[in-house]
Amino acid sequence: MPWIVRSAARIRKINKSSSSPVQICSRISKERIKTRKITIGNKTFEALIDTGSSVTLIREDVSKGIIEQSKFSGDIVVLSGLGKYEVKTKGSFQREIELDGEKYSVTWHVVPTPYLEFQAVIGSDILEQAFVGFDRKGVYFRKHEDKVWFMHTQIYEARIEDEIEVKHVTNPRIRKELSELINNYIPKKTETTNVSMRIILKDDVPVYLTSTPFVISENQAVNKQIDEWLDQGIVRQSSSEYASPIVLVKKNDGTARLCVDYRKLNRKLVKDRFPLPLIEDVLDKLQDAKVYSTLDLKNGFFHVEVNEDCKHFTSFVVPDGQFEFNKVPFGLSTSPSVFQRYVYSIFRELMRKGIVIIYMDDLIIPAKDEDEGIEKLKKVFEVASKYGLEIKFKKCQFLRRKVECLGHVFENGTVRPSVAKTIAVKKFPVPTTVKQVQSFLGLTGYFRKFIPAYSKIAKPLSDLIRSDNPFVFEQPQIEAFEKLKKLLTESPVLSIFQQGKTTELHTDESQQGYGAVLLQEAEDGKLHPVQYMSKKTTPAEEKYSSYELEVLAVVNALRKFRTYLMGNHFKIITDCSAFQRTMDKKDLVTRIARWALLLEEFDYEIVHRSGQRMQHVDALSRYPVAIITSDTLTARLKRAQQEDEYTQSLRSMIGSNNDSDFFDKNEILYKYVDGHELIVVPREMQTEIIKLAHEKGHFSAAKTEGVVKQEFFIPNLSKQVQNVIVNCVP
Repeated sequence: MPWIVRSAARIRKINKSSSSPVQICSRISKERIKTRKITIGNKTFEALIDTGSSVTLIREDVSKGIIEQSKFSGDIVVLSGLGKYEVKTKGSFQREIELDGEKYSVTWHVVPTPYLEFQAVIGSDILEQAFVGFDRKGVYFRKHEDKVWFMHTQIYEARIEDEIEVKHVTNPRIRKELSELINNYIPKKTETTNVSMRIILKDDVPVYLTSTPFVISENQAVNKQIDEWLDQGIVRQSSSEYASPIVLVKKNDGTARLCVDYRKLNRKLVKDRFPLPLIEDVLDKLQDAKVYSTLDLKNGFFHVEVNEDCKHFTSFVVPDGQFEFNKVPFGLSTSPSVFQRYVYSIFRELMRKGIVIIYMDDLIIPAKDEDEGIEKLKKVFEVASKYGLEIKFKKCQFLRRKVECLGHVFENGTVRPSVAKTIAVKKFPVPTTVKQVQSFLGLTGYFRKFIPAYSKIAKPLSDLIRSDNPFVFEQPQIEAFEKLKKLLTESPVLSIFQQGKTTELHTDESQQGYGAVLLQEAEDGKLHPVQYMSKKTTPAEEKYSSYELEVLAVVNALRKFRTYLMGNHFKIITDCSAFQRTMDKKDLVTRIARWALLLEEFDYEIVHRSGQRMQHVDALSRYPVAIITSDTLTARLKRAQQEDEYTQSLRSMIGSNNDSDFFDKNEILYKYVDGHELIVVPREMQTEIIKLAHEKGHFSAAKTEGVVKQEFFIPNLSKQVQNVIVNCVP
């Protein structure tokens, strides 16, 4: 006879108009009862997994170890199915739980102790967040994003191609194995390491700062975050003599994230320098591979424990109390190096065997072919799962013949610098005014000491800025412009980054955009550029104040050059004298506060330099690289490519011809030409693209062709440009 679990399959709130509920029971044979250990804060209890119950329940005596009854919500519901009579709950409360490495927010309805046999019941309401599966080992959970669906006890694999790019894997067996490997990945965290965060200060004088008052809605957001962290064991109550203030940072979705402002404490911290491998050594290890996979880890600071003797240093104050971190927090300058040490300790054995190569939080799996690649991935996933590492699958690449990472492109056993290193210079727009020529010469002139006969090469451009000369930008000027761009993007001007060398980051901003140059001392004792950056400001950013734009320029440069700068001391050179004062302010506006916390990850010093000495970056900020392409235009090109026979015939060459210069990126076909990644324009849009380039200033044929070549590949371009210009009516 089946053992009966009476579950709350129907609920109703108490009110006068509610009708009598229908009594429903789940009948589960004793052998099929599935339970799980659940932990909330310091309380661990046994919960029945019963998807026949429409709500999640907890026995009153169990709840007393978690929350006071006075803090229950006022919602009382009536349950049917727990016995002969309807049962009123005592109230409910929200708490987060962790199941199979994922966190779920759950509403717990408190049931009077005599009416519930189990300590708790996990009901079907969790199905909104997770899939529940049963096997011989018991019950397991998987969040919806993992793309596995459970229906009528059958497991159906969703198309991971919709989430992750795997269409390039042509072998059906390998593709199936890859799909299963990704879909079945669960971070279980059954093992840990001996790595923990130790905090060493330069003196014994406590840091104690309180936060500025919050409005009521902000207090609610703070309390919610603290409750979640307490439930997860991330923080605990504190009586430390140290305390840092908190800031609420708005996320892209409009919600607020609580961060601790450790800037003052960071000044006292003894740096924890984790020795990174030389980039050259990493490149050597990747050079002979033909297939590559890259993994991107989610921010895993909370995986790592703070040493018990150091937790009081992490203390922070909120309106309702004082707390300290059990796990490594974001905002401490030593947190990234601790996490790197943690990841290295996890994969040490696989690194020794050459299965995975790690640089900071980039995991690269090189292989000679797809078979070896899938076997290596299995080993990496197995280890990652055991240690509970979460993976950003959308940012991963699997079994690719060409990948870009560490500022380089790896393809078929070869390595070359990434186009991203020099794109800001290569795509510098063709000057149309004297002022733009002056700006370009400001960029190139800064590096004239590395360019033999610079004055002679630049003369056609230099002559244009003389007041007695008309502005004529024809063939001599175009040749000088293109030659200087080429010289700036190759040796001996452009240098390869080396650990331990003197490093400087030069930044500048304008309402139009922001630019940066990463420079490093080379063997000749002079600073050479390593990489350039240029970016347009968004419509929202155009409204920022000048000092906000300057901070934004620095922050985006740090994000761009993070691979090089993390773990190295460097100087930030800026012409904004207010930058350092802004970073030292106790109370910052929310936007600046968010950026200031990001800067805390890096080891830098600020140096102010006049604008006259910063013309090389001024040019990149005032003439950013976005020329023709926009999100809308790119989307149209993508659709047109899919319908264009010519484009599809070129795409078919990719798999069969390893020497092909054509490649797919984000489902758009590109051609690699002289270091440029150019979008292949389908026939129906070729005339439109040429017109867009020409109408930017009704350029000559040569100049129009040059503008198109900065971003697009069109066969027989010269002839098509002539046809467009002949029919152009200014």
